[in-house]
Amino acid sequence: MKEKLSFAILLLASVQAQAVVPVPESVVPQRIKGTQPRNVVFILSDDHRYDAMSFMGHQFAKTPHMDSMAENGVHLKNAFVTTSLCSPSRASILTGLYTFRHRVIDNNRLVPAGTLFFPQYLQKAGYATAYIGKWHMGGATDEPRPGFDHWVSFRGQGNYLPPNPNYTLNVDGKRVKQKGYITTELTDYALTWLDKQQPQEKPFFLYLSHKAVHANFTPEKRYQDRFANLPFKRPASEANTEVNFGDKPRWLRDQRNSWHGVDFPYHSDLNIEQYYKRYCEALCSVDDSVGRVLQKLKAMGIYEDTLVIYMGDNGFMFGEHGLIDKRVAYETSIRVPMLMQCPALFKGNTTVDQMVANIDIAPTVMQAMGLQKPAHMDGQSFIPLAQGKDIPWRDYFLYVYYWEKNFPQSPTVFSLRGDQYKYITYYGLWDTDELYDIKNDPTESRNLLHD
Repeated sequence: MKEKLSFAILLLASVQAQAVVPVPESVVPQRIKGTQPRNVVFILSDDHRYDAMSFMGHQFAKTPHMDSMAENGVHLKNAFVTTSLCSPSRASILTGLYTFRHRVIDNNRLVPAGTLFFPQYLQKAGYATAYIGKWHMGGATDEPRPGFDHWVSFRGQGNYLPPNPNYTLNVDGKRVKQKGYITTELTDYALTWLDKQQPQEKPFFLYLSHKAVHANFTPEKRYQDRFANLPFKRPASEANTEVNFGDKPRWLRDQRNSWHGVDFPYHSDLNIEQYYKRYCEALCSVDDSVGRVLQKLKAMGIYEDTLVIYMGDNGFMFGEHGLIDKRVAYETSIRVPMLMQCPALFKGNTTVDQMVANIDIAPTVMQAMGLQKPAHMDGQSFIPLAQGKDIPWRDYFLYVYYWEKNFPQSPTVFSLRGDQYKYITYYGLWDTDELYDIKNDPTESRNLLHD
């Protein structure tokens, strides 16, 4: 079994290597003939796991505006990231490339010179573009990046509330004081920019990138303790039993008592139940942001024709497999919420079952705005899937996480995730790989390599 899987990985790598088109040195947008460009709003949250929405039956989360997007549009139920870490995932969104190609492999590195972001194509095509929120790829600077006419951001992770009276954001290259709660303030900036647009004359693309719900979770004052008294059900895979860990790799058992483990989380006495509830309380403000944007589009008279996409940059674990945080290849780490609506394009209550990923955002936005996908991108537009069209689609996608020196307990991970099976292997660790039947074992409790 292991020999066959290793061969499959080598074969996939060979096929991908043959198909790779180099990133071009210049931006040359190609229009799709006979199409009218749409306005697009892309809303990104941080660390939002795939099931933390009320329409998914989550034990805490209350997300009426995200629920409305699913009801009035499309739920892409099998959405994933190719690296479950802020900067690499965000780089894949902006480039349409796998991590090993854009080379933003951790949260510390600047984007390599020569990297092309898909908004550069939109800007070159004459569209209005704005980036508002967390960038994070290179935390030492928040200077405006290529592809955006309007820029609002901050260094690194930013802060939910101003840490001091002189703390500032970067607004079009100028230092402007942060006034209050960051989720609300970023949404204010987004709505102000939308007010200035003339979409009938110049199509626009808005990228609203929230800090929330990144740790340390800080709810807006009005949502503090909203879920404090609700019961908490721990995941079955958290229990330290032979059934849960007997056929798992040794590093996973060891990590229970480390920085990202439930027995000694962040090397503290952190209460994971309280931690999870504060996470969902902070998420309430992100949901409010979604609602405010949708309401603004209605007020502008462009709600029916504007494409709105919501997603999280990676998942997050609260005890699954004895872990907290992300990085690993288990479902609650790599799977994210993704919602999409445009009444003129999609029927309400539509569900897409195929696997989509962060690398597909760039081609999707470009198609909606009447531009062809550049040949070098790895992703594909999922608009045809949401319209029920039968098109060729991926059978597997490649997941990679590269070891970080500041979190040495998490190994380098390579994984292939398909519709039914997931294979996980670790660089330099030889005790066991992992193989799961995701359809019949969605909690990844039975390692088939030990059958």
